[in-house]
Amino acid sequence: MARRSRLAAFAVAMAATSGALQAQVALDLGYVDTGGLAWARFKGFVDAAVAGHPGYAFSATDAATAYRVLGSGAPYCQLAVSLVQAQVDAAVANVAQVPPVRPDIAGDSYLDVGPMLRDLALTYDWCAAYTSAGQRAQWATYANQAVWNVWNPTAATWYGHAFPWSGWSTGDPGNNYYYSFLEATMYWSLAYPAATCNATHSQSCQDFLTQQKLPPLVAFFAALPGGGSREGTGYGLSHMRLFELYRLWRDASAAHVDLAAASSHLTDSIAWWIHATVPTLDRIAPIGDQSRVSYPELYDYHRNVVLQARAMTADAVARANASWWLHNISVPQMVSGFNFRHDLLPAGDAGVPPAARWYHASGTGDLFARTGWDRNAMWFAFRAGTYDQSHAHQDQGSFSLFARDFLAVTENVFTHSGIQQGTDVHNMLRFDQGGSPVPQHDQTSSTMSVSEGSNGALLASADLTPAYGGVAAVGYWHRDLRFARRVLRVHDDFGVASGVQAVFQLNTPRQPIVSGHTARAGDLLVRVLAPTDATLSVLDWRSVDNTEFLDGWKLEVRGSGHEFLVELADADVIFIDGVESPTP
Repeated sequence: MARRSRLAAFAVAMAATSGALQAQVALDLGYVDTGGLAWARFKGFVDAAVAGHPGYAFSATDAATAYRVLGSGAPYCQLAVSLVQAQVDAAVANVAQVPPVRPDIAGDSYLDVGPMLRDLALTYDWCAAYTSAGQRAQWATYANQAVWNVWNPTAATWYGHAFPWSGWSTGDPGNNYYYSFLEATMYWSLAYPAATCNATHSQSCQDFLTQQKLPPLVAFFAALPGGGSREGTGYGLSHMRLFELYRLWRDASAAHVDLAAASSHLTDSIAWWIHATVPTLDRIAPIGDQSRVSYPELYDYHRNVVLQARAMTADAVARANASWWLHNISVPQMVSGFNFRHDLLPAGDAGVPPAARWYHASGTGDLFARTGWDRNAMWFAFRAGTYDQSHAHQDQGSFSLFARDFLAVTENVFTHSGIQQGTDVHNMLRFDQGGSPVPQHDQTSSTMSVSEGSNGALLASADLTPAYGGVAAVGYWHRDLRFARRVLRVHDDFGVASGVQAVFQLNTPRQPIVSGHTARAGDLLVRVLAPTDATLSVLDWRSVDNTEFLDGWKLEVRGSGHEFLVELADADVIFIDGVESPTP
């Protein structure tokens, strides 16, 4: 009933926005402390650009924001205007070539349309006094065409020349491109209410958002309990843009619609990102494509997604948890100048860590657990859920294990590309048929149940059969995990067709040294309890392709039957008759 009432309230609020919105992009910047360190760093970054020394990725938004906060400073607006004019001039020049070339804003399926039109819209609105009538008309033509093209891909044109495109992700609220499209449309429609977006009739972009694009977004996240992103922790960082748009729409839309309040997703995401962080608070669970950097170190973007969520949630406990995380992670302030603007959002006081030591996000299919909130704690992550995004991996049933460092982790973190998606690079069962792994299928949903057992044990049970889409090669695969006292026990039960072999695989940063049914890889101890005829072998990933696989090893376990039972522990634990016991 709570979810239904939230959605009903949202529908009423959305209906109220069908009229014209105010022209000014009234983003509330009242939270900025102009006497604080974050402001001094941001202003220094902008002042350097005004002096002719712009830092990497400096934007017109940075300059316009400095002007807006101070309420004065002609050089800030003059710089913003010059940057936007250069963007528009470049587009005109591209299309004037023979043959015409599509403008940069249309590149990579309009991926950057959001930040580029945000630059234009804020400068158009906040720095209006520093623009001429001719410039404003020229900018409006350019921005109107960009937004129109996004939502009408087959009819897209630039200055009279046809430039159709695929329309990739214009209908997928779970994809990072969608947030860029929303960003462009929101900012421009607020700055220029006459903008139209619908090819079938003259519908304002504001009405188009209200009636057609925001309701599916809200519905999608209302059906994603637990927060996070099915794109993983790489592309899932795009939610920093989404949550900032929630703030924009709340502040600037006519009805001040709070999209974040329409579901629990934003608040849940605070817990998702905190629990996805390893105990040393410097790395994150490496879920999905990691295209920016392969190794999952915390960076400004992780800080930003939690800052944005903290700014919007009404949950006091979530805000306190976010504050604790923001003050204790390895990125206590933004590293890169182009992100200084986001650090103007307050991180709050010291805060407190979450009370729970485990977190199951059923919407993404992620389970995170740890032995405590101290930096020496053991932590693991496990996946079993819906697989429906292009940047997600064939990793249903996989896990990572960490204690002071990664003990077992996807080989993807040691690749050049960061986008190795196959089953062979993850810690899971691999099913080989005809010399090749049987792939997992997208648009499928595995299931997981989680409970607490005796003596503080955490129990997880997953049915991974759906991930194989009903193919004959894999009849079924069930994986049960037990996590207690710094030991992870993994039990697999599976059925395969004739000629298919199941391989228990474990990717490790350190070389496994095998002795019978046991192996040690650095601080990781591994013991194979079943099958009784198990054979263990080791693969050096660099022997596969040393230009793509830069480091890492894989322990492979084979044997007869339809079961694997494997125990993994760190060097602080020994086994006594099959029962884990802390080393004296």
